Formats: sequence, structure tokens, C-alpha cells
Amino acid sequence: MTHSRFYTIVQGFFLQDDPEADGMAIGGIPERFGLIDRSPECWKNFRARVNELNKQAEEGTAYKVFFLSRHGQGWHNVAEAKYGREAWDEIFSKQFGDDEITWGPDPLLTPLGIAQAHAARTAWLAELPNGIPLPQLFYCSPLKRALDTWRITFDDGKILPAGYPNVLIIENLREEYGEHTCDMRSQRSQIAEEYPPPLYTFEDGFAEKDLVWDPLVRESKEHVRGRALNVLDRIFKDDGDVTYITITAHSGIINAFLAAMNRDRYELPTGGILPLVVKCSPA
Repeated sequence: MTHSRFYTIVQGFFLQDDPEADGMAIGGIPERFGLIDRSPECWKNFRARVNELNKQAEEGTAYKVFFLSRHGQGWHNVAEAKYGREAWDEIFSKQFGDDEITWGPDPLLTPLGIAQAHAARTAWLAELPNGIPLPQLFYCSPLKRALDTWRITFDDGKILPAGYPNVLIIENLREEYGEHTCDMRSQRSQIAEEYPPPLYTFEDGFAEKDLVWDPLVRESKEHVRGRALNVLDRIFKDDGDVTYITITAHSGIINAFLAAMNRDRYELPTGGILPLVVKCSPA
């Protein structure tokens, strides 16, 4: 299937944008979010370089900066580590818990996961005085572990000024779905009660019930990649004047974004943030 837009990662800005970068070695949130420029003017220089890219871009081409944020550790992550990847995928992921842990549906953050979200907030606060560009738009998965990560990171009155744009909850940003009970989402009404407007809003057409999770069929990698492309198309089409965007989601969908940009898988730890300059050009 042909696609009308082509997405690539612009290299040379962050440690993480090197195709050979080792996510586990770099860590979830390195100093300056991994920005290579270490000068006192690093973020000012970064802004200027991104602005220049857009200024010099050919017609139909645009550049945006994404902070792809993985949720903090959830109870399903603990369970997978407990049983091992093979047993998790084949047996335990299809259950709702054991005599120690509940991991489905829609599991919450663990104490470590909460601490990881606080660490993300601390990292943003540390870079604000240095001139890091504050995200202009926020998108989030509808799963609670992602929503709680966003809330802990940004909703404390210190990072976002009053009247700042709300976070938009998008169905296509959820984790790979099917079979694993941890990837079942809550009903819309329950999400709205726990994450109320106006700060949290749903995309148009967001259904009350989870219409896509199937207990017998796991979503394919290619389908997840298609969802990621859908989100990228939407952002570059509808948010043309916006340059800096944060997406708070999951390892699976984050790696689907990378696949959509023709980049290999990146091992982003729970609570980690992957910053990328992304070029969109006509296919």
C-alpha cells in the first residue's frame, strides 16, 4: 500500500537519533534528554536549527520535534519479569493476575512507575531554565498507566502555565492489543471520571467500550505501524503550525512510530523519553 507522506528521523541532534544507539545503555532520561550540544546555549541553538529547517524546507515538507514518552513501570511489567517473556506471552499475559499481582485489565503504575514519572517531571523542570522548548501539544494513550504518567509529569502547576493546551486522548496511541489482558482499556465514562475535562479531552468518535481488543487475536506489528502512520498523518496535517509535541504511550506503539520512520526497534526503558526531530516529506 502506497502512502502519501514519507517520515524520516533527522540525525545529529540527540544521542538517541543515531541508528546504532543503545537505549538501555543511554538510559531512559539522559542529561538534557540526550541533546548532543552541551553548550550553555544548547536549547537556543536547537530551536534555531529546527526553525531553520522549517524555513528552508521545500513545499510539502515539514519538521516537528517529538518527545515520545513511555509510561512508568506497570504491574504487567512486573509480571512479565516474574515469569519471563516466553511464559508471559504464551500463558500469563492472558490471565488477569496471580495470587500476588493484578495486571489486567488496564493495570496501574507500580511505586517504581510512579517514581519514574516523577523523574520525568524533574527532568523537564531542570531543563526549563535552560530554554528547552515546552511542548505545544500533548497526546496520550487511553490506558491508565500512560494517563497517570502524563498527569504526574505535567499536571503539577509548575511546568505548564495556566490556560495551556489540554491533553488529547487518542485510541490509536494505545499499546498493541489483543490476547494480553493488560492491553484492555477502560470504558470512556470511567476514564472521563478519573481524568476529567477540560484538562483531558477525547478525540472525536472515541467509543465508550473497547471495540478492538480480542481475547484470541494479537494485533500484528504491521497493523500497529499503520496506526502510528495514522497518528503522524493527523499531526502533520492538522497541527501544521505546531513544532513541539509530546506523545505519552507504550513501547509497542513507540516502536511502531520508529518503524513508520524506517528505524529499527529502540529499547526505551519504562518511564523513558525518546526525543526525535522528524521530517515529513511527500512520498
